[in-house]
Amino acid sequence: MTQTAETKRAGRRVAVVLTNLGGPDGPDAVKPFLFNLFNDPAIIGLPGIVRTPLARLISSRREKSAQANYARMGGGSPLLPETLKQAAALSEALADAAPGDETEVFIAMRYWHPFTEDTAKAVAEFQPDHVVLLPLYPQFSTTTTASSLKAWREAYKGPGEVHAVCCYPDAEGLIEAQARLIRETMDRAEGQPVRVLFSAHGIPEKLVAAGDPYQAQVEATVAAVVARMGLTDWAICYQSRVGPLKWLGPSTPEAVEQAGRDGVGAVVVPIAFVSEHIETLVELDHEYGELAEQVGCAPYLRAPALGVEPAFIAALAQAVEAALETPGVAPQGASKGGPCARLKACPAGCSKAA
Repeated sequence: MTQTAETKRAGRRVAVVLTNLGGPDGPDAVKPFLFNLFNDPAIIGLPGIVRTPLARLISSRREKSAQANYARMGGGSPLLPETLKQAAALSEALADAAPGDETEVFIAMRYWHPFTEDTAKAVAEFQPDHVVLLPLYPQFSTTTTASSLKAWREAYKGPGEVHAVCCYPDAEGLIEAQARLIRETMDRAEGQPVRVLFSAHGIPEKLVAAGDPYQAQVEATVAAVVARMGLTDWAICYQSRVGPLKWLGPSTPEAVEQAGRDGVGAVVVPIAFVSEHIETLVELDHEYGELAEQVGCAPYLRAPALGVEPAFIAALAQAVEAALETPGVAPQGASKGGPCARLKACPAGCSKAA
């Protein structure tokens, strides 16, 4: 009797590991979180003998101001609770898609609990046949996805074939979910002219010059959303700049100021963030919202992060299923000529860098 594809695939033990940067869960966690962040060589590319004391200095100097910002969100970051909701939604979607598999979704954070090392031990105890690493960064960067994948390789000693999704910048469900949230936010403008500002976390320009595909993939995400919605007034901008290096631009504050000069409001879209956290709830909502009021950029509206939007969760589930059919590190849908087959930056960048 000939087995069907579904019969051959049935009975797998699959561990799906969602990776993200993490966030402090209370005021006392702010300083060690900052230290872990700045002590990552992917963030500050200096030898450890220099980087570690520098990370201690930066985390000490920023502790009070960062605590004040987290206080606006109840004292800690909502990133882990948001990710737990995404993990639950993804688990349900995967159970529906592959009921014969025993799939468990884990969370591995880079700079705060649950740390990659702890999750690696939990996954090993699960004894999976397959491990799928699914970064919650749609666009690949050496500062985010590559760092998370490297940490996993160093930490995981358990069984199972390991697959990794390096990027999914224009996955269908991602674009569908973004477009829906933007459209709903634009409706709140009630006919007033607004410019859609796609705000992504910035990185230093020198990383892009060295081959980091992040900027190209942000642009690919935006291009797909713009085409889906038929937008005519929009711009890409970058937020969260730190340090003396020249970062990708224009900055989001510059884009808000330009909208004010042009006499239009703004719909700000956190295009590279899939969860609400300090960069959205404080930086976009409070800091740039106050700037918008000062420069006459009205209305100033902000589209929500993707969260558990059904189309986005469906895209993550599809990425897992595709990864299980693809060995090693690959973009979402690579085995079927997916998103990165159309991105020149990906084959030369993220698959090799990861």
